[in-house]
Amino acid sequence: MAEAVRGRYGLWMIQISFKRHRFSPEIIQHAVWLYARFTLSFRDVEDLLAERGIDVSNETVRRWFLKFGRLVAVNLRRGRPRASARWHLDEMVIKIRGRKHWLWRAVDDEGEVLDFLVQPRRCARSAQRLLRKLLKKQGFAPKRIITDKLKSYVVAIRKERLSAVHDQGLRANNRAENSHQPVRRRERKQQRFKSPGSAQRFLSIHAAVYNAFYVQRHLLHRRFFKQFRAETFSVWNQSWLAV
Repeated sequence: MAEAVRGRYGLWMIQISFKRHRFSPEIIQHAVWLYARFTLSFRDVEDLLAERGIDVSNETVRRWFLKFGRLVAVNLRRGRPRASARWHLDEMVIKIRGRKHWLWRAVDDEGEVLDFLVQPRRCARSAQRLLRKLLKKQGFAPKRIITDKLKSYVVAIRKERLSAVHDQGLRANNRAENSHQPVRRRERKQQRFKSPGSAQRFLSIHAAVYNAFYVQRHLLHRRFFKQFRAETFSVWNQSWLAV
């Protein structure tokens, strides 16, 4: 059970209830963080907890992730600042039960994941669905859209009547291409996604946690990186508002 309370930036944050759970909220929070933050399996998380003397099955970790991960992801997204007005759109192929699907993704010019959509086809209608979802969730239109040379984006941008500059230059969309790498690692670790719905649910949680902890370390001095990391863990802890 969860309730909504007003939190950071005046937005409504979901307050999470841990009633009828044998383990403490700290253990549940740590297990969900391990699975969402690192490329681990549920059994890997089980072993890491067992090393600390916590006897939890991998099935319990899975249930924790599905139950609490979605709520925490909502709080993390509501606590994020407004995204950049430069959007990078790209698509990657994923196989689900032997069938080819397309994962349409959008990131801003700082690498933050804006949204994604699992679709069975690589067509203009799918690209338009992604744009509509982005416009609805972000609440503003971009000033610049960077894509590859897929013609579906041209059709989708025209149908949505966007006035943003459409950049299809060579290697201009490397930001989106590089952002596929964490998804590829998780896909291999999970031995591929089991269904479009499960892929959508998992990637929704994974993207929120990835955005919270993502930083280009090579651009930061060690002192500033330590400060960023402390602030990030503070935001992570605040997203677990317990009843």
